[in-house]
Amino acid sequence: MTARSAPPTAPLPDAAAPPRHAGPRPAACDVVVVGGGVMGVMAAWHMADRGLRVALCEKGRIAGEQSSRNWGWIRQQGRDPAELPIMTESLRIWQRLAQDLGGRLGFRQTGVLYLARTPAEMAGFEAWMDHARAQGLDTQLQSEGQLVRRLTGMAAPWVGGLYTASDARAEPWIAVPLLAEAAAARGVAIREGCAVRALDLAGGRVAGVVTEAGRIACDQVVVAGGAWSSLFLRAHGVDIPQLSVLASVAQTEPMPEIFPGAAADGAFAFRRREDGGYTLAPGSAHDVFPGPDAFRHLRAYGAVLRKDWRSTRLRLRAPRGYPDAWGTPRRWDADRPGPFEAVRVLDPAPNLRALGRARDAFARAFPGLGRPRLRAAWAGMIDTMPDVVPVIDRAASVPGLVVATGLSGHGFGIGPGMGRVVADLVAGRAAGHDLTRFRLSRFADGTPIAPGPGL
Repeated sequence: MTARSAPPTAPLPDAAAPPRHAGPRPAACDVVVVGGGVMGVMAAWHMADRGLRVALCEKGRIAGEQSSRNWGWIRQQGRDPAELPIMTESLRIWQRLAQDLGGRLGFRQTGVLYLARTPAEMAGFEAWMDHARAQGLDTQLQSEGQLVRRLTGMAAPWVGGLYTASDARAEPWIAVPLLAEAAAARGVAIREGCAVRALDLAGGRVAGVVTEAGRIACDQVVVAGGAWSSLFLRAHGVDIPQLSVLASVAQTEPMPEIFPGAAADGAFAFRRREDGGYTLAPGSAHDVFPGPDAFRHLRAYGAVLRKDWRSTRLRLRAPRGYPDAWGTPRRWDADRPGPFEAVRVLDPAPNLRALGRARDAFARAFPGLGRPRLRAAWAGMIDTMPDVVPVIDRAASVPGLVVATGLSGHGFGIGPGMGRVVADLVAGRAAGHDLTRFRLSRFADGTPIAPGPGL
């Protein structure tokens, strides 16, 4: 598929459209959240429930970037063991949200299925079952015969799989904006088109933020800026080895149902959609634009690159204005427009060749359906970390600053649970989970970088 034959852009949030959230900027609050993706929205939601006065500032549109561009999976299986308890809590929150919002989220517990082409891949699934049993999940190993009965028209040489019936799906570009509206109804002051340029510090502590619309006084700030978090944090002396990784996704035309949930192998991944089509993506392929941060943190990514180098495509340079582009300023004057206003919504072009390979793999696996016709294609920039788990922690060097970023492509499903954890971290309450794995200092205290299971 060439650029000329590319399908139209997906129905994602439009930065040029009038903002839904354009109320007045509060002069003061308890907490400012930087970033209107699922992480920021759900952290604000839970903080409001704890009685905190919260302002959420988004430079573009709510869910304008990765939170509306992901696969729409809500999965427990394959999670890092440290994430798993939070993810099971998150699933329970999703269930309550779906009830409260009348089913508009597209939330359905239709299961997630991982597919193995080799005995080695099956061995990885079998090893992860120890975590499933420890958490009491309904995860089951699947034989080839069970897959034939579960996947209509299957022809691929899968030798088995891993299946969690309680895992779910939802429609990201619908769900996150709806959750933002519900957060606003709880009292969160949401402002779109309002970039936070810098922290306002007094005696080294957070005293507020400087936005393009003026100052907001506050005692705490949560940085949940996705792919932009590292750029913002480094300007304040907080260095995290975060990279922005491009992932391409497509929407098919409506087609017969082969499986009601979500499934993947190394070649392609798909999820049944509410509109009768499938969300289709390469199973593991992604693109990296090497920039200053990528080179600075290359050593930190050694383990994950050795584990997954075949699926990484290096591009020559990031387009102008991207978070790690060579020309993107690392320092700026908070009194003037900066890099966050220059690119309101990060809207990268999809890798059409990678999507073409995913379509071919789908057609080989389900020959009765053939090569799926696409209705739309898009891409998003994933905020990834070297160990493929997020940073959820206070920044010791800047009292009042909380970092909630690097969800590494897993944020949509776990966002409601992680939002609750961040809210209690801000409120000074017990998180209810062991957050050691997510601490900020792990990249500087000599701890070996150990990527999660990567399933």
